[in-house]
Amino acid sequence: MLSRIAESMFWIGRYVERAEDTARILDVQTSLLLEDATLDVDETCRGLLSIMGVEDAPAGVDVEFVLRTLAFDPASPVSIAAAIGAARESARRARETLSVPLWEAVNTTHRDIVSGRFATRRPPGVFQWVRERAALVNGTADATMTRDEGWQFLMLGRCIERADMTSRLVATAAATSGSTDQWTGTLRACGGYEAFLRTYRGLSTERAAAEFLLLDRLFPRSVVFSLNRAEQCLDNLESSSQRAGFQNEAQRLLGRTRAELEYRSLTDVLADLPLEMERLQRTCALATDAVTRRFFAGAEALAWHGMGGA
Repeated sequence: MLSRIAESMFWIGRYVERAEDTARILDVQTSLLLEDATLDVDETCRGLLSIMGVEDAPAGVDVEFVLRTLAFDPASPVSIAAAIGAARESARRARETLSVPLWEAVNTTHRDIVSGRFATRRPPGVFQWVRERAALVNGTADATMTRDEGWQFLMLGRCIERADMTSRLVATAAATSGSTDQWTGTLRACGGYEAFLRTYRGLSTERAAAEFLLLDRLFPRSVVFSLNRAEQCLDNLESSSQRAGFQNEAQRLLGRTRAELEYRSLTDVLADLPLEMERLQRTCALATDAVTRRFFAGAEALAWHGMGGA
């Protein structure tokens, strides 16, 4: 496959996932600010911006600033609008590879941004809209793409981004340690609250929630599940019959991180959860660099800037 097409498919997967998960994080945080009057708005907003890679926020940060920066402003590199725009540009470069329904799903979502309709939507409806559009794009890809190299790159991008974004969700919950509502909201944001209750038989604790989001091998948004799927995609893309070690640096990085999470004591991981999540985000950034060097000749890696970014 041409490196241009491979790179485009990889970044379609990442940007669509980034837009969806940013909406999930914002949904949790804005709801929590409305429901919990004891939270310091400025401190909570700054913490959220920092976790999402924005370090130079001005004085007097409020929810409106956060929404503008992380959702509506196309000029903000960490916004939902920017991610959707970048996904559309990647889709345009790979137009000959995409099915017509998949291109239409991406393009019509982007048209809502450039027409200004997206900016008129307000929470929580705007977050629901983003999740629905991402589900449409992903569902259309699942239903209309052959499972060839293009599909593997799309899934690889989606899974690396999902591991990164789930770590950011966990980091936001850990930053408000002691708030059970925060973890409940995080589980709901991941679409896993009901699955969590069934798995843990209704016992809701911070430790159990963190374990579910990080280590559950059957929940598709857990970190371990996402890393494992990314490893599988890389394995499918490599034709090497190497019998020892890993020739692919990205596969080595992701596999080592997954193994460390699975085989270390959960108590050790939870001892400094924000730091562990930052390490995971760095691994995702390094793996992205390795994928770029290995498969995308002459291309530059595009990744998060700020905490855990490249």
